[in-house]
Amino acid sequence: MKNHHADKQTIAIENPWGSLRRYTDARIGLGRTGISQTTQAQLAFQLAHAQARDAVNIPIDFENIQQQLSEAVLPSITLHSKATDRQVYLQRPDLGRQLNLASRAMLKKQIQTGLVYDATIVVADGLSSTAVQQHSAEVTALIAEHLTQSGLSYGPVCLAQQARVAVGDEIAEILGSRLLILLIGERPGLSSPDSLGIYYTYRPTVGLTDASRNCISNIRPQGLQIQAAVSRLMWLIKESERLDYSGVRLKDRTNIENDLLEKQRNFLLE
Repeated sequence: MKNHHADKQTIAIENPWGSLRRYTDARIGLGRTGISQTTQAQLAFQLAHAQARDAVNIPIDFENIQQQLSEAVLPSITLHSKATDRQVYLQRPDLGRQLNLASRAMLKKQIQTGLVYDATIVVADGLSSTAVQQHSAEVTALIAEHLTQSGLSYGPVCLAQQARVAVGDEIAEILGSRLLILLIGERPGLSSPDSLGIYYTYRPTVGLTDASRNCISNIRPQGLQIQAAVSRLMWLIKESERLDYSGVRLKDRTNIENDLLEKQRNFLLE
């Protein structure tokens, strides 16, 4: 007796929302094979999951970043939080917010020169070594260029290992800077393992909450472009100096004029 089921071929069924995928990296409109995902979608998900895990766990090559900064004529110093390794860093967020004793001593030695800078730039590994490795040197160099053009001074770039955002407050407070610019690897998503964030704080001191900071997020080739991110940062710096504060009270209005002048495209109407 002939088995008719054996003759049937499993065909991938396209999702009617599939055309919207060109507007987003989100996993929408993937289609299906029977009641399951297609093999291609499943393999893509597994790859994205592996990339996200790698972004969190693979150590950063800070020597390479130092070399890139040196080529851009940007001196740097390497610091470390109280989190001794990656496992401690992930399990004890509080230790990632504090410098270890050796790093504090190094910074205090730094200020013995008597030089006080307007801005402190910190590059912290955060939760994505991929983002920091790929983008931080280029972003830092562009920030330094714009600071110079604005007449603002900055000291050596501080490369902070096993560090979280709040560690920047301690660094800038010790150095006596009124502007803190901290670059950090953001928590990786399944479509964005290489997302870099910039946290900006005016008059940083230990103990500040995130309400005192401004965040520029999703800096990566498929997200916010580097030039746009740095332009937004410089706008925030200028406004914070005018208003004497940063954080939730300082609203990012860099795109309002464009929004008013340009008709917003609605892809649902296309």
